[in-house]
Amino acid sequence: MLVLMSDTVIKVENISKFYQLGLINHGTLAKDLQGWWAKIRGKEDPNSRVSLLSSAKNNSDNDFIYALKDVSFDVKQGEVLGIIGANGAGKSTLLKILSRVTSPTSGCIKIKGRIGSLLEVGTGFHPELTGRENIYLNGAILGMRKHEIDRKLDEIIDFSGVEKFIDTPVKRYSSGMYVRLAFAVAAHLDPEILVVDEVLAVGDAEFQKKCLGKMDDVSKKEGRTVLFVSHNMAAVRQLCTRGILLRNGELVFDGETEKTIDEYLSINKTIIASTVLADRTEYREGNQLAKFIKFEIFSNGKPTNSIKTGNDVSFKITILSHDIVNDVEIHLTIYNSLDRRIIHTDTLTVTGQKLTLKKGENIFISSFDSMPLQLGSYFINIGIWKNKETVDWIQKAAMFDINETHIAGMDKLPPKSKCEIILANRWIITEDYDKQCTLR
Repeated sequence: MLVLMSDTVIKVENISKFYQLGLINHGTLAKDLQGWWAKIRGKEDPNSRVSLLSSAKNNSDNDFIYALKDVSFDVKQGEVLGIIGANGAGKSTLLKILSRVTSPTSGCIKIKGRIGSLLEVGTGFHPELTGRENIYLNGAILGMRKHEIDRKLDEIIDFSGVEKFIDTPVKRYSSGMYVRLAFAVAAHLDPEILVVDEVLAVGDAEFQKKCLGKMDDVSKKEGRTVLFVSHNMAAVRQLCTRGILLRNGELVFDGETEKTIDEYLSINKTIIASTVLADRTEYREGNQLAKFIKFEIFSNGKPTNSIKTGNDVSFKITILSHDIVNDVEIHLTIYNSLDRRIIHTDTLTVTGQKLTLKKGENIFISSFDSMPLQLGSYFINIGIWKNKETVDWIQKAAMFDINETHIAGMDKLPPKSKCEIILANRWIITEDYDKQCTLR
C-alpha cells in the first residue's frame, strides 16, 4: 500500500479479489514452491487457475468467484462514505482489504493515515487478555505509545459501558460487550480513518444510536474519515455524506447518499419484477432441501401489489420440498424502503410448534386482518429454518406499495413523519374519569 499526499486519504484503483473454491494449496510441495518463486519475481503463479490474464474464461468457471472486480473510488479527508449493497456484494471484503486483513488479487490502494477497524465481533482482541489489556494491545497495533493510550483509557471504558468487567478476560464477554468495547477502542484511539462494518447491528438500539453520534462527531468535529457499511438505510442517510453501491463485487454507483439509496432500491425492484422466485439466485442462501417457488400477495381476495392501509392482506407462500423435512419454521419479515424492519411473523411463534414439509408442493398463508402501514414501498424477506440451519432464505423476495390510506373511524391519519404504523383508535373526551374508563 502506498501513501497519499493530498486531501484524498484513500485511493482505490482497480481492486479485484478472487477466491478459488475448495483450494487451500496446489496439492504438492513442488507446485507450492513454484508459486512462491513466481510471486517473489513479480510473475503470475503458473499453477493458479485464478488467472488475471484469462479472466474472461475464468468468469464462467464455477470453481472460483469474484468477491470484488475492478473497483475504483477516492475518499476525501473528513468524508463519511456509506458502502451499501446486498449480502454477498463484496462490502466486507472491500473493508478487509482496506484494513489490511487480506490483500487484493490485483489493483492498488493508496492510504494516508492510520486506520481503526471494527469488522467482526472480537476482531483484534486476544480472548485470554482482559478488556483493559486489549485496549493497550489495539493501541499498540495502531502505533500509539502507552502514554497516548493512558490519556484515552477512562474515556474508552466509560463509553463502552463495560467498566465492571474491564479486568475480566474478553473470552467471557457476550457479543454485545465485545462490540461495545471494540467500537470504543476504534473510535477513541485517534485513527485518521475509521472503518465500521455491519457489526454494530449486534449492539442494542441505545448503543447503536450512541455509536452513530460518535461517528458523526469524529467526522464533523474532528475531521476524520469514516467508512460505514450498513443495511440500515436510515443510518446511512443520517450519517453519510456520500455513498457507493456494490453489486456482485462490482461498483455500480458512486454519488450523493440519497441518489445511491434510490439506485439501490431501484435495483431491488428490478430484480423482484424480472425474476421468477423459483429461479432467483441473487440475494438467496440455504442448503435448498426445500425452496420457495412462488410468493403471492392478496388484498380483499384479489391478487395485487398495491395495498390500502387498513385493508386485509394475505401472503400465499408455495414451497417445493424434495423430500420430507421435519422441524422447520417459516419466517416472513417486512422492511420499509430504508431497510428498517417493520413487521415480523413466523410459524413457530404463531402456532407454537415446528412444521413438517411433505415431499412436493407445500402451501402456507400468512394473513393480516388490517395492514397498518403508512404510504410507501415495502420489501419482504422470507426464510425456512430447520434447527437454526438455513434451508432457504431470500432477501427481498417480494415487494408491495401502500399508495392509499384509510382506516374506518379515523377522519384524518397522522403524517408519515410522525409514525410508520397506524392502528385504529378512538379518543374519548369526558370530564368524568370513572365514566371514561367504562366507555367502549
